[in-house]
Amino acid sequence: MSPLPLARRKVCAFAMFVLPLLALQGPAAWAQAYPNKPIKFIITHAAGGLPDTVARVYAQKLTERLGQSVVIDNKPGANGMVAAQAMATAPKDGYTFMVTDGSTFSINPVIHKNLSYDYKRDFVPVSLAARAPLYLALNPQTPASNLREVAALAKAKPGVLTYGSSGIGSTHHLTMEAFKSALGLDIVHVPFKGSAQSVPALVGGQVDMLFSALPSLSGFVKTNQVRLIGSNAGKRSAHEPQVPAIAELIPGFDFAPTVAVFAATGTPQAAIDRISAEMAAVAKLPEVLQLLSNAGIEAVGSSPAELGRVMQDEIERLGKTVQSANLKQE
Repeated sequence: MSPLPLARRKVCAFAMFVLPLLALQGPAAWAQAYPNKPIKFIITHAAGGLPDTVARVYAQKLTERLGQSVVIDNKPGANGMVAAQAMATAPKDGYTFMVTDGSTFSINPVIHKNLSYDYKRDFVPVSLAARAPLYLALNPQTPASNLREVAALAKAKPGVLTYGSSGIGSTHHLTMEAFKSALGLDIVHVPFKGSAQSVPALVGGQVDMLFSALPSLSGFVKTNQVRLIGSNAGKRSAHEPQVPAIAELIPGFDFAPTVAVFAATGTPQAAIDRISAEMAAVAKLPEVLQLLSNAGIEAVGSSPAELGRVMQDEIERLGKTVQSANLKQE
């Protein structure tokens, strides 16, 4: 036998045993080197909004822990649709993620029939970052002081009481529609363009009530210009423990907005797992808990699977509420 075929056989044998080992080491080596450049968080809302506030707190700590900058890229518009489109077409290399509230995936698909993205096709969950209950606030001139009295007043005067929201299809709007539906109430909806318009309208007496986040209301609560009577979370918030959860009146009622991190489908699993683990660790830091608590926000942190279950529940629950509110597709 000539030496050349023997050499070839040795090379082939080497390749058969060594190359598969190298292939197995590839993802591990990639994971060890990750991240080696800045990471981008695409935010579905403008600076100062709930997803932006949460993202900036986490980004600062992630930068410290990862040794790479986590850059904030705000892409507001169309209730998260602008950012979702940008995320769906971004490189799937593990360096771009999206931070959004749940409405991008739970509300938009129900009221917009021609979305350019699909949650199950284009996105994968990474980590649940936070929850932030909305509070039902009354103008002091409204003759009610608690949830039961509001319900009784609305039943006695159907179509007379009014409520404001941050816009048609917003969580603020759908929470009130769920409240109305559960109790059989007739309260007239007055939509505004965001809390910056709706809360002053409540203070000025243009509407009788509305749901809004605590930071938008707390200053007016202190000056007795509005009264908090309930929250839309499943249980009382540690921030306002004296305010009952609507779930105490309507079992199972839970519409507290969630803020979560998502990746585009095709993103390396090692990157998803790393960011998810780091988010969960950051959520436990005392300074993060305090910073978010000051804004009425609860830090969470979760695995991708846990976020997937939360989103599936939210999609089903809010889909039913959209139908009961008789919102038309656009």
